[in-house]
Amino acid sequence: MYHPLSLYIGRRYAWAKRSNHFISFISMMSMTGLTLGVLVLITVMSVMNGFDRELRERVLGMVPHAVIKSYEPMRNWQQVASEIRSQPGVAGVAPFIQAQGMVTASGNVHGVFLSGIDPTYEGDVSIVSEHMTAGKIDDLKPGEFGIVLGDILASYMHASIGDKVTIVLPEATVTPAGVFPRLKRFTVVGIFSVGAELDSTLGLIHIEDAARLKRLGDSVEGIRLKLDDLFKAPSRSWDIASSLGSGYYASDWTRTHGNLFQAIKMEKTMVGLLLMLIIAVAAFNIVSTLVMVVTDKKADIAILRTMGATRGQILRIFIVHGALIGVVGTFLGAVLGILLALNISDLISALETLLGIQFLNSDVYFISYLPSQLKLNDVMVICGTTLLLSFLATIYPALRASRIEPAEALRYE
Repeated sequence: MYHPLSLYIGRRYAWAKRSNHFISFISMMSMTGLTLGVLVLITVMSVMNGFDRELRERVLGMVPHAVIKSYEPMRNWQQVASEIRSQPGVAGVAPFIQAQGMVTASGNVHGVFLSGIDPTYEGDVSIVSEHMTAGKIDDLKPGEFGIVLGDILASYMHASIGDKVTIVLPEATVTPAGVFPRLKRFTVVGIFSVGAELDSTLGLIHIEDAARLKRLGDSVEGIRLKLDDLFKAPSRSWDIASSLGSGYYASDWTRTHGNLFQAIKMEKTMVGLLLMLIIAVAAFNIVSTLVMVVTDKKADIAILRTMGATRGQILRIFIVHGALIGVVGTFLGAVLGILLALNISDLISALETLLGIQFLNSDVYFISYLPSQLKLNDVMVICGTTLLLSFLATIYPALRASRIEPAEALRYE
């Protein structure tokens, strides 16, 4: 079978055992550096993609994309919700009442963010019903003062289905006996787990019970919105509020979680650039490897030239040599990186179980496990950049090899 001379000799140089073991060692280190660089970069980018996905699907699945409020409690919220639902880009609406306070049970006290919801509409704007570990959202009945807690918050309270918890609001009630904080006993009717910080802070109650607790009568505080495109939430929410009249205003998820989303995006970019330096260093090692190979093979180059090999053929021999190191290192790194990215969540979970520790505590991080999402585009960009750097690293040593004069190289042979 016919093989081009440059390809044949370049391949022989790349895989042949050399008398100079130091050159072989440097060549192997170059390939290993490329493999590790590609492996780590693919894995880290996949983890960053996983955090980005979890923020969108879990945290922003529980947090409203936008809310419409009025300066006075909404008494005609059904009419307002109907008008909002007819707006383009609105996927769902639901009324809400919110409060902050403390929850106490079994001698334990913890801060809680209460959200009064209507179970009929909640599924249109939230994913909580898909992540119930006990009970159902529909178990929230008006007048029964039931509550659905996040699983971490429930564990803090040592509470399970059917247990009683007391909600204390930071508002005083004046009675003949004195001033007392406003409090109410609730029955735990459900527990949810979305794997995010909300599991340790959020409690859901029926909107009518929330209205009684805050003494709002038949009114609600606002309307929660789910949009077709969450990234258009800032502009769309204000357009909707403006269309309702001067008594309404809007807020959106970028005010509460926008900084987190931007931080993940920026970290992905910066970490990617920093890890690309590992690949750049490995590519630089290809330069040093080929320079030493050229010096070691001067006599061979001179013989090839005297036998009729052109400068271009000598140039291509060493480009093939360096490119093979880059191709093999990139391929191995891509395969190992893909395998690790696809299994890193399970590996970390197994390691946490083995060591008995949790690396991502939901009290600190917005999710409690390590997510990963492998994207073909990231793999292609990483591999393409690595191959390009590897190719560029071969040019200078190959040019040096092509400029060797046979007479000068063989003078002292």
